Amino acid sequence: MLRISEYIRKALGNASNTPFGGVILIWNLTNRCNLYCKHCYSAANQEVEGELSYQEAISLVPQLALSGVKFAILSGGEPLLREDIYDIARELRRAGIRTYLSTNGLLINKENIGDIKSSFDYVGISLDGKPETHDLFRGKMDSFERALRSLELCMEEGIRTGLRFTLTQSTAKDLPFIFNLAEEIGVPKLYISHLVSAGRGVRLSNPQKRQYRELVRFIIYKAFEFHEKGIGIDVVTGNNEADAVLLQEEFSKRYPDRAEKLYDILLSWGGNQAGVRLVNIDHRGNVKPDPFFNDSLGNVRERSFNQIWNSNGLLSFLRKRPRPLKGRCSTCKYIGICNGNSRARAFFYSGNYAGEDPACYLS
Repeated sequence: MLRISEYIRKALGNASNTPFGGVILIWNLTNRCNLYCKHCYSAANQEVEGELSYQEAISLVPQLALSGVKFAILSGGEPLLREDIYDIARELRRAGIRTYLSTNGLLINKENIGDIKSSFDYVGISLDGKPETHDLFRGKMDSFERALRSLELCMEEGIRTGLRFTLTQSTAKDLPFIFNLAEEIGVPKLYISHLVSAGRGVRLSNPQKRQYRELVRFIIYKAFEFHEKGIGIDVVTGNNEADAVLLQEEFSKRYPDRAEKLYDILLSWGGNQAGVRLVNIDHRGNVKPDPFFNDSLGNVRERSFNQIWNSNGLLSFLRKRPRPLKGRCSTCKYIGICNGNSRARAFFYSGNYAGEDPACYLS
């Protein structure tokens, strides 16, 4: 996750940069969903078999805290389909773990907004373009309008809220619309997620590389525009750490005397963090370096989370700096700030976790 706006502010400020020292958990508590989204990495459906029970879920909380988890992003499927979602979130918060809700927004209403506010530190709601694009992408008419109403309701209630957008070939044309919408409604955070080939997402494609670079440059230009105009929207991207290279290039043109500080910040950030400061638990208890990985590191029904997180050959590979990669990545001068980008995406295309990431759009 590249916090573009935050790193611009830090590089232009005088405060020292302190890298995040904890672990972020993406926890897919259910695979059930009320939509059928084209990009869904978990291929969510109506299946409930094998889902971790409430007791199994809360029994993990002390283990997560012991292993350094500081943030838990509760996702799905659609996490609000779990009736015990608020109890699980509150248990995490009691253990000192901040809770984020990642939702399609369709189940947020005035009846449950109080529970959401008391259970979550942040709510991210997905909007994947103009109404017609979003509805087609999500497989349900009026899903855009309902998600937008939920986003505005969360903001009215004073909940820290973000708008999430997935960048693919089919949604790319609506990227300017999303930035305009974010500015119009005053949402404090805009998260642009790059496509990773997993689940139903294998049927989609990223833009061609030249167009891809220009789209990312547009994202970065908008982040600078927001900063320079004092517009309070934090721009963040995820799942393509090559974005950091374009950020460094543009920052160096605008603020050459501060470029070295930004580079140091990006080195501290460290690029792709799957298996390092990022971990996933799916609805059946499988632990993965991130949600897109094909292989499980182990299952919490068979071994403790702490054992899984501290003893695995794949994790040893992912935690090497620099990672011993092949292809273009093996000689890339930006490996220190990118860290090889998505290893899950590399595996999907080459069958090798050390292969190069085909979504790297750098020339």
